[in-house]
Amino acid sequence: MRLYDTARRSVVPFEPPSEVRIYVCGITPYDSTHLGHANTYLAYDLLTRRLEDLGHRVRMVRNITDVDDSILPKARELGVDFLELAAAETARFHCDMEALNTRPVADEPKATEWVAEMISLIEVLMSGGHAYSAEGTTWFDTATWGGFGRLSGYDTAAMRTLAAERGGTPDDPRQRNPLDFVLWQPSEPDEPSWESPFGPGRPGWHIECSAMAMSLLGAGIDLHGGGSDLIFPHHECELAQSEAAAKRQFVRHWMHCGMVSYDGAKMSKSLGNLVFVSDLCKDSDPAAVRLALMAHHYRADWEWHDDDIAESEALLDALNEAARRRRGGVAGGADPAPYARRLRDALDDDLDAPRARAVLAEMADAVLAGRLDDTGPGALAELCSLCGISLEPAPSAQALPLAGSESDAALSDPSAPSSAPSSDRQ
Repeated sequence: MRLYDTARRSVVPFEPPSEVRIYVCGITPYDSTHLGHANTYLAYDLLTRRLEDLGHRVRMVRNITDVDDSILPKARELGVDFLELAAAETARFHCDMEALNTRPVADEPKATEWVAEMISLIEVLMSGGHAYSAEGTTWFDTATWGGFGRLSGYDTAAMRTLAAERGGTPDDPRQRNPLDFVLWQPSEPDEPSWESPFGPGRPGWHIECSAMAMSLLGAGIDLHGGGSDLIFPHHECELAQSEAAAKRQFVRHWMHCGMVSYDGAKMSKSLGNLVFVSDLCKDSDPAAVRLALMAHHYRADWEWHDDDIAESEALLDALNEAARRRRGGVAGGADPAPYARRLRDALDDDLDAPRARAVLAEMADAVLAGRLDDTGPGALAELCSLCGISLEPAPSAQALPLAGSESDAALSDPSAPSSAPSSDRQ
């Protein structure tokens, strides 16, 4: 497998150990799951499925940012407790991810439950000379970390501009350097507060992920991901503080997903131009939503159009019909093995989902035209499952599963357990 590494700015071999440790930045739960979220988390789900297909065990951690500078104002606006808001939106997110047939993550830590680890990590940074406090706020001192900017590749001017746009305070006179970032800050009277050696308050955004990632996966994580809008400042800051504390490489491979636009602008809660997953799934099969997202490469920025779902619904109909045909015993033509090789080769080539999707479409056409013999191992159903596409069970009159075929049994019997159990600040 070869994947683009943000830090190296090129597609390079991804050769993880037998157990792959992955950390993906999760949601800040103050609104519903939108297509930007789905685009990101389906990419990591597809990666997980292919790694498991290759024989790896995948331990993915995806956090819930239930306290930060986004959720607290929203809770205040709604007049609800921030944890109540977080719980409701997290539950909705889980329903959306289950509908889209994503695999469950190994751990889903909530930031509020890991504050003690965040405080300990800040203490390590303080003792190492990488942090300082002023008037109740504690910052990471970027001048002590020579590699700052290494991940993003941005120069100081660009980082300063982005920091101002994305929650940083480059003009705060209390900071030693404009790019220093908050590790701990005082809480407003109506905000949650924890006691700490640096004074009462709450953690900064970046320290949350470092503490949770290293506590659950250790330093030397195989792959860290999220949306491309997290490269700077979030992941740049996370990298700096984690390596300064652990004194070793934090992440071996950085993977980032592109942004989704709608009506000509990046889909985001602040702009209000969101397409919600739950709304799409009311009118369309979630498998068609998944196929629609597979039409775009994970690294690409792209724009959603309201009629995008129609083409994917047609493709899903063709896949379901082809699966029914093969269960009915229609056979003849070529061996499906070359299709399987091409699809897996596409996924191994920087997770090229559009090319994999095209193989599924070709395969369905070939089955329906009688050019492909798919009556043996059920290659079409197997490859759809590899891509997380759930096909409809065959009508009972045609439900003739082949002996020894787990995928066929699951597709023929809706009650059978699935072989494929059900991830940013956008």
